[in-house]
Amino acid sequence: MSFAKVHGIQPTLAGAHLVTIEADLTRGLHAFSVVGLPDKAVEEARDRVSAAIKNSGFKSPKQRNHKITVALAPASLKKEGAYFDLPIALVYLLATNDISFDPKGKLFVGELALDGTLRTIKGALPMACKARELGFTELYLPSGNAPEAALIDGITIFPVLCLADIIDHLRKPSTAPHVPPRRPITPTPHRDLDSTGASEQNLSAFAEIRGQATAKRGLEIAAAGGHNIAMWGPPGTGKTMLARAFANILPRLDKDEALEVTSIHSVAGTLKGDLMVHPPFRAPHHTSSYVSVIGGGVTPRPGEATLAHHGVLFLDEFPEFDKRVIEALRQPLEEGTVTIARAKGTETFPSQFILVAAMNPCPCGFFGDPKKPCICTPSQLQNYRRKISGPIVDRIDMWIEVPRIPHSELRDHGDGKERVAEAAGIAKRVMNARKVAERRFANVPRVRRNSHMRVREIDTFVPLESDVRKLLDEAAERLDLSARAYHRIIKLARTIADLDGKAEVESPHVLEALQYRPKRLLA
Repeated sequence: MSFAKVHGIQPTLAGAHLVTIEADLTRGLHAFSVVGLPDKAVEEARDRVSAAIKNSGFKSPKQRNHKITVALAPASLKKEGAYFDLPIALVYLLATNDISFDPKGKLFVGELALDGTLRTIKGALPMACKARELGFTELYLPSGNAPEAALIDGITIFPVLCLADIIDHLRKPSTAPHVPPRRPITPTPHRDLDSTGASEQNLSAFAEIRGQATAKRGLEIAAAGGHNIAMWGPPGTGKTMLARAFANILPRLDKDEALEVTSIHSVAGTLKGDLMVHPPFRAPHHTSSYVSVIGGGVTPRPGEATLAHHGVLFLDEFPEFDKRVIEALRQPLEEGTVTIARAKGTETFPSQFILVAAMNPCPCGFFGDPKKPCICTPSQLQNYRRKISGPIVDRIDMWIEVPRIPHSELRDHGDGKERVAEAAGIAKRVMNARKVAERRFANVPRVRRNSHMRVREIDTFVPLESDVRKLLDEAAERLDLSARAYHRIIKLARTIADLDGKAEVESPHVLEALQYRPKRLLA
């Protein structure tokens, strides 16, 4: 046999692409070419595969006089990474008749070391999802990736330690006396997502916060409805501490969210463990570049905004970020996606996160402070405020002042049980409010939280009584609110009503929502 074909796969942030690996052998001087738009890592597979085959007990391709052509189809798809080492090695051995097996229903992926062992790869979870979707019944991949891939049911996952093991497992039984018996690979058992990684919320960080009742209330509302929030105040009042504790009151991800988030981090190479059950918390430094936060590059890659999908993006020292970074947040805050267009292609990355921003009121940090005077000049204040434009202010639902608190409140006057109970109560109310919203939007695609509502969902699910509507209209006229801010107040009031256990939005809920619009800071 001089021709063979097997199947491999390449992960992407949106899923994975099936790749057919074909090998053709012809007589002539030795040559080994890989075609099908490969990148440098794929081209270098020739040397890795040759050494792995030799060190697995077979004759190296370099020791044979034939021309080897390996084609990766579809040819129009850019092939990147070392995902195709294992299928290239197997298709070559099939073409030379060194081994024989039926590749139907089997999918192979893995990077080969020179001694034939397999190294772990990125993106095992989305590859397993795609393999099942395409009707494959067996997925062979490095043993280190097997627990992650085993989260997907409906497909058998085979963990592979080395090339020799998979060859022994796949080859057809032989009656020849010199051929040892097959060494079958034991499939990795499927894991139940409902029980994987179950753990209680760690509320200790939230319980350590003293005072700041207004900020805690704001974070509770933001967590319940998925609303964006900004906290401002002088240095050292606990803004960063509040933001980091915010992640602890968020409920665990559900099954679909956990799979989606895990797939993103698996492809990006930031996955720790094999399943993310808690919302991701991303906190890039304010000197981070546009590409690192939003995404981009010559070949579009995701940034922190995508890694925070279904979680929290915390931007400390918010006005100190590059203005391009701040302005680029408009699309993800409004649509929940980031679209990156480059000469090599256009990619749309999911970016539905809760933005938590923290900032000082001015460059020196003490504008409006009752104890320390502000030393900033009017031009410095103006330039500082210009960094946050009106469209960004509109897209942030809540602006919370975090003032300095009396030193007497910093002392611990008890064993902390009351604060832990308070934090547990907040987490419980958040969970209950989210369940109410999930039931409300059970039949609405792409809407899970109150903050995700579009205008038609607002009209359908948040009908306002005439007196409540009149109150909102008068306040909107007096505050000169934009249409976007007007709708965001309604969504915020709906969340406050859910936390209050009310079926309808009432006047107190609207009044509280109005209190969170920016007043003197950015006015």
